[in-house]
Amino acid sequence: MKNADLAIEWLNRALSNLERANLGKQNESIYYEDLCFDCQQSVEKSFKALLIFNQIEFPYVHSISKLLEIIEAHGITIPNIVRDSVILSEYAVETRYPGDYEPVDKEEYLTALKIAKFIYEWVSGIIK
Repeated sequence: MKNADLAIEWLNRALSNLERANLGKQNESIYYEDLCFDCQQSVEKSFKALLIFNQIEFPYVHSISKLLEIIEAHGITIPNIVRDSVILSEYAVETRYPGDYEPVDKEEYLTALKIAKFIYEWVSGIIK
């Protein structure tokens, strides 16, 4: 599989997570934390698609800040709203399991969704 094809497949996976997140809290059994996890996954996969497209190796991590460091180190200009995506990293692990964290509210979810949508579109514009 060529890098461009693999990058598109990663981007398709990012879109799948974004679409699930976009469905929202359809009933009370859906947690905002899970919707935010899908936002985080969309961003993570979008960034990995961008790295693959540019033939840049990366570790398989959930750290958005680490992925941003790699992207920036390779001379790719990062808009400020893209930098804001680091706040989504906490949804990769901390909020996925019951425990000691503040529950996610609707406003926080909508912020995560806005960021995820922007990043998906930003990366899509570069790759496609």
